[in-house]
Amino acid sequence: MNVVFAVKQYISKMIEDSGPGMKVLLMDKETTGIVSMVYTQSEILQKEVYLFERIDSQNREIMKHLKAICFLRPTKENVNYLIQELRRPKYSIYFIYFSNVISKSDVKSLAEADEQEVVAEVQEFYGDYIAVNPHLFSLNILGCCQGRNWDPVQLSRATQGLTALLLSLKKCPMIRYQLSSEAAKRLAECVKQVITKEYELFEFRRTEVPPLLLILDRCDDAITPLLNQWTYQAMVHELLGINNNRIDLSRVPGISKDLREVVLSAENDEFYANNMYLNFAEIGSNIKNLMEDFQKKKPKEQQKLESIADMKAFVENYPQFKKMSGTVSKHVTVVGELSRLVSERNLLEVSEVEQELACQNDHSSALQNVKRLLQSPKVTEFDAARLVMLYALHYERHSSNSLPGLMMDLRNKGVSEKYRKLVSTVVEYGGKRVRGSDLFSPKDAVAITKQFLKGLKGVENVYTQHQPFLHETLDHLIKGKLKENLYPYLGPSTLRDRPQDIIVFIIGGATYEEALTVYNLNRTTPGVRIVLGGTTVHNTKSQECGVLGFSGGAVVKNPPANAGDTGSSPGPGRSHMLRNS
Repeated sequence: MNVVFAVKQYISKMIEDSGPGMKVLLMDKETTGIVSMVYTQSEILQKEVYLFERIDSQNREIMKHLKAICFLRPTKENVNYLIQELRRPKYSIYFIYFSNVISKSDVKSLAEADEQEVVAEVQEFYGDYIAVNPHLFSLNILGCCQGRNWDPVQLSRATQGLTALLLSLKKCPMIRYQLSSEAAKRLAECVKQVITKEYELFEFRRTEVPPLLLILDRCDDAITPLLNQWTYQAMVHELLGINNNRIDLSRVPGISKDLREVVLSAENDEFYANNMYLNFAEIGSNIKNLMEDFQKKKPKEQQKLESIADMKAFVENYPQFKKMSGTVSKHVTVVGELSRLVSERNLLEVSEVEQELACQNDHSSALQNVKRLLQSPKVTEFDAARLVMLYALHYERHSSNSLPGLMMDLRNKGVSEKYRKLVSTVVEYGGKRVRGSDLFSPKDAVAITKQFLKGLKGVENVYTQHQPFLHETLDHLIKGKLKENLYPYLGPSTLRDRPQDIIVFIIGGATYEEALTVYNLNRTTPGVRIVLGGTTVHNTKSQECGVLGFSGGAVVKNPPANAGDTGSSPGPGRSHMLRNS
């Protein structure tokens, strides 16, 4: 199961089906992001797509020599834009692709508007999600719930995104959900309703072991999104923010104009693809090797171009050299900025205490270390509040809980009320009363022994001790030990065999640390394929926005995620006839 491949195949098929000739790709705000995650502009240009336009753009020129490929979400707004477009067509012929199921009444409205008979076809291609990495997808929704209940608009969007994902991967799954979350049960029911209603679309070849969809809620593990990260992709998102593969570097001191925004995509950046899951120390060493390799290949300034053959060789090699030059300067800039922020914000020391709060159970040591860091002038108000949030979640019911004292320390440090309020809000959001799981203490003798041995041996890297709760959940699921009283099946059927194809969806957002967990499980568990998705892909800042939305603050729209691993072609689309032939 590979979500990047699935979306890419859909877009390739749209372009191929429109035949030879010059084309315009007409998109909306969301499908623009969906396409940009899997294709570069230069790759699409090679397929005779010479123009990229938004359907809502008012001042598009009439270009009758172009064919139009329309890739749009099936919203009322987009259907109305299309109706206006078809009444006064700007292009010679239209190939219309909706990213999800379109109603018969909307198809009828389009047919009535197509008086000039410019529409060649109307199809559904189910690329209705952001494919971040092969095993990770996102819906770019932040603030999906009002309190513990779904915002109805976002519930509809999440249902559409999740059913589109299933159709694109050709999966008709059994569904399990987190019992402690009403939102998880509601989404499970909505997905099941769509599968039942559109049963013809979900009639895929039956596999021996049915696929499984597991729906979880972020509030069961509010710890993971609050931790600093030390692998490349996760660290970039935590410290700089990744938005549809784009990183804004405009605030980096002394940044050159051409590096103010850079793209990090494993699809067309070999260095990033090879290093996105490595830790920061390894990245530094690999950047050095990349630079040395670049220096060896760099054309000598004094290189004499004495013959036509010399010039030809230089011109042939130059595009590759230019591309390598761009890759080197981009990664050197990104890693340099990460390094500056780590030093400026004292993040090595901060992260060590975060890991202690997340993974150890020594209250007095944790309290002492948090108090010490709150006194440090290098620790920002953002990081200070984060440490107190982690303390509040872990030691919420400890007999020596010292939260009031830490809150006073935050006030004395000058931490703004906005951040101080988050401490109580995060406990309300993901505290012990809410969680269906016990995040902090090992539950059985095996787990206790493992923790004891880990303590004896020490840890290879104090900054990466933490494993997301998702790791334990998936481990139990794969071994057939995930408790049905905590994660029931929707409906009467249950899975007797060990699951093979697993789709996990986290309401409230997934994280790159969890994506790394899934990547490693896919690598090390033969016969098991896992894809992870979420309403968004979090870093600490976006998690705080989500928590604020939960508490009745502003609901915010958000940045993205990364995708998984399929191999086969995506699920077939569905065609609609606009008129009788």
